[in-house]
Amino acid sequence: MLIGGLVKSSLIDYPKKIAAVVFLQGCNFSCPYCHNPEIVLCESENIIKEEEFFDFLKTRINKLDAVVISGGEPTIHKDLYDFIKKIKNMGFLIKLDTNGTNPFILKKLIEDKLVDYIAMDIKAPFDEYENVTRRKVNIDDIKESADIINKGNTDYEFRTTVVEGLLTFDSFVKINDVFKRMKKIKRYYLQKFQKSKHIDKTFIDKKTFSDDEFLKLEKLFKNTTEFFMVR
Repeated sequence: MLIGGLVKSSLIDYPKKIAAVVFLQGCNFSCPYCHNPEIVLCESENIIKEEEFFDFLKTRINKLDAVVISGGEPTIHKDLYDFIKKIKNMGFLIKLDTNGTNPFILKKLIEDKLVDYIAMDIKAPFDEYENVTRRKVNIDDIKESADIINKGNTDYEFRTTVVEGLLTFDSFVKINDVFKRMKKIKRYYLQKFQKSKHIDKTFIDKKTFSDDEFLKLEKLFKNTTEFFMVR
């Protein structure tokens, strides 16, 4: 497993749990606002051996509640299933961050009860996906993953990063139209774009929506989500 980073303790990455966050290298998207360019581009200088990671986890049994598996995109790794199973067998809850491009592994992990919480990015309305991801996207896979998560029994959230100029209010109208055809969305978070390191360095000058625009979006998603929050 290509491990490019580790946060040993976090109170914000798994709802109401103390968790370690492990970042797996590589991604099949190239979202310009991504704040983990070293992880996505496999340029991290902090490579952690899998054996070293599990040695660390052994010292955190009964101290941490969970492990968050993030990236990059974890589901591009063929050994993800075995990696998660090994962590789960140590007694930790598992949260998986994903872009939804691999519905097969999502379904298998859910069916085998190896994940306890899934956070899936909804990058854009389906007809705008490639403008955000800057990669060819099999939209049917995205739709299938969202459907698997929405209809399943595993706790979950959908989330969208909001960058002015990349998405518009109409973009969210289209996302809400998709939500209308689904079982009520359990949690939907809009994430304010934050200036940081980015894959596209020109994004350092980008902004997020105004407070008034976010209030309009809160009203938009009122009837399609059980819980909506801007963070």
